[in-house]
Amino acid sequence: MHVGVLGAGAMGSLFAGRLAASGAETTLLAHASAHTAAIRDDGLRLGRPDGSRATVGVDVVTDPASAPDCDAVLVFVKSTDTADAIEEWRPVLTDATVATLQNGLGNAAALVAALPEDGVLAGTTSHGAVVEEPGVVRHAGTGNTRLGRWDGPNDAPVERLAATLSSAGIDTAVVADPRTAVWRKVLVNVGINAATALARVENGALVERESGERLLRRAVSEAARVARAEGVAVGDPVAETRRVAERTASNASSMRQDLERGRATEVEALHGAVVSRASEQDLPAPVNRTLADLVRLAESQGSSGRGQP
Repeated sequence: MHVGVLGAGAMGSLFAGRLAASGAETTLLAHASAHTAAIRDDGLRLGRPDGSRATVGVDVVTDPASAPDCDAVLVFVKSTDTADAIEEWRPVLTDATVATLQNGLGNAAALVAALPEDGVLAGTTSHGAVVEEPGVVRHAGTGNTRLGRWDGPNDAPVERLAATLSSAGIDTAVVADPRTAVWRKVLVNVGINAATALARVENGALVERESGERLLRRAVSEAARVARAEGVAVGDPVAETRRVAERTASNASSMRQDLERGRATEVEALHGAVVSRASEQDLPAPVNRTLADLVRLAESQGSSGRGQP
């Protein structure tokens, strides 16, 4: 199975590196940057959770016209870039099984609107990663990965992709209801991302400090009411978010990394989307509204020099 990985941020680089290291035919599809140049020239230097490091050769393509045919493409671009990425890389996406493992609400719908809907998968991953410098990615935390067909029953291509990921050390379960999986990941993200980004703390601070615990609980509980109003069974999302924060205690959330590097965040697909859907359900969402506005304000102060690895 030839797997394309669209997006060379921390998570896209991590998945491409793990797949390539396992022997899977893998191509990283991304804009030209110092990061992709370093990977192409010197390989991807991948730091493992146990502290060990390895250098992995990963094929990199920065020109859509030169992209190889892929059996499956994992989408890891920022949610704000999904629509543009679909148009730019359409030739390699149209005939492939396309799976979004992005953060936030609305990514699968964007793919379905632009591509054959029977080829779209959606899911989530709780792995964490950080780009430490061009060509260097640290695997900061492990977790579950879930994947399923967005519309229709799961089938052989879904099972094959899940097995390929699992063989690469990314244990992947096939799920019948990826919408629930996506919402549950969103609840984890709204409990962790904005608070750690604004406070400039690692994920573990949210379970180690009383103020962090309060923020996590309030943001998640508020968003969970919205999910339940949409008919999504979310279980105990506060407990799940705490577990993720503990498991990725040393990780800097993606939103924190974005703010610190002056890049656009995914706030609109996370806290912003929760507020929008709360309004549709006639529910209040003051905590997520405040967090979203604070992130937007912080973004406006660091908008210069934005760019994606």
